[in-house]
Amino acid sequence: MTTTTHKTTKQLEAEQARETLLTHYLTEGSRVYTILRHVSASGMSRDISLVVAHGNDITDVTYYAAQALGDKLVERNGNRAIRQNGCGMDMGFNLVYNLSAVLFRGAERAEYVLKQAWL
Repeated sequence: MTTTTHKTTKQLEAEQARETLLTHYLTEGSRVYTILRHVSASGMSRDISLVVAHGNDITDVTYYAAQALGDKLVERNGNRAIRQNGCGMDMGFNLVYNLSAVLFRGAERAEYVLKQAWL
């Protein structure tokens, strides 16, 4: 008796986004820059974009990161951002920390493979 596992569309999109990020944009030690786009009136959520230096260009990887993480993607004033709920900590660091854990799972201290800086 064989067991067949069927992946959902969301799981397939997450895998494709992970592969795109690792193939084209991010390697171990890459620096991911975070841009604060919006803070809610209550201060309990933030919309944050992610960009990386790619060759001589700055590339927005927010869409792929949201897909890989399964996070909510929002658009505000023509910019894509990932909604992060919560407060009391550096939410940009938290976002990159979680992305690193997803991309480099299985690596020792996978959460710290990527570096984060605010723009």
